[in-house]
Amino acid sequence: MSDKIFDVIIVGGGPIGLACGVEAQKAGLEYLILEKGALTNSIYNYPINMRFFSTSDRLEMAGIPFMSVENKPTRTEALEYYRRIYFHFKLKVNLYEGVKTLEKSGEHFLITTSKGEYPTRKIVLATGFYDLPNLMNVPGENLPKVMHYYKEPWPFIAQKVLVVGGANSAVDAALETWRKGAEVSMVLLGDEVDENVKYWVRPDIMNRIKEGSIKAFTRSKVKEIKDHEVVIATPDGDITIENDFVLAMTGYKPNFALLDQLGVELSLDEKRQPCYDQANQESNVPGVYLAGVVCGGLNTREFFIENSIVHAKSIMADIAKKLN
Repeated sequence: MSDKIFDVIIVGGGPIGLACGVEAQKAGLEYLILEKGALTNSIYNYPINMRFFSTSDRLEMAGIPFMSVENKPTRTEALEYYRRIYFHFKLKVNLYEGVKTLEKSGEHFLITTSKGEYPTRKIVLATGFYDLPNLMNVPGENLPKVMHYYKEPWPFIAQKVLVVGGANSAVDAALETWRKGAEVSMVLLGDEVDENVKYWVRPDIMNRIKEGSIKAFTRSKVKEIKDHEVVIATPDGDITIENDFVLAMTGYKPNFALLDQLGVELSLDEKRQPCYDQANQESNVPGVYLAGVVCGGLNTREFFIENSIVHAKSIMADIAKKLN
């Protein structure tokens, strides 16, 4: 166990976790950021050719300019920007150190990780939502050909690919794999792809579906996945198609297990939104703060980097006030 009692430990080394670290440093707090993967691990796991919806200036933090070649930055440009933030501020981040348990220990909290134990006075959960995919819960979902993360199109050349979902990730995967020579089909819950798909991409996918280049099964669901086939439940009955790969772009959810360990309450509606004070981001558990996308619960479209960077300042100002 660490001999030091930290003022605050930040769980999550994504953009919001880094912003919290910057503000903790400015406030003179003894802090540590714990990240289970690479720096800004969620962005690292984005598709290689992904381009942000937000403009680069909306993603800036701590007065450091975010320069990008085009108005909307790429994944690589974002990774480079946050790398510069990390080194510029000499942030205290333990990478590849996953949090296992969080518990109250006397007047403090005790965080147990894959590498050690850390006592701390306050905790900030900035864990995002990209680590846990929403499962389809259908037979065959555990087959090796089923993927909940899409990286690049090259493995799918000349393959029969089924993309499940109609949001940005699904559309990007469908278009990229089709353009590299995959035979692509999509399974959509509604009548068409999500209306919130990036405005410069949506006409492209709509036209590909309209012309028949990409087959779309609308108002449909995957019923079963087999080694070389997929059964799809459609309004006209079950349809079986040949298949080599399933890209299940069904979205992701926060790590509720960490919230549960600390007793953070969730709303009873479909959002399952954690309870917290919007003035300072402190949850119903005194000393436990929430930052970033995790604040939205299952509604993962409410908070983004650009509208939750401000959480960092209000959290660290509140912690500094209460510890002094």
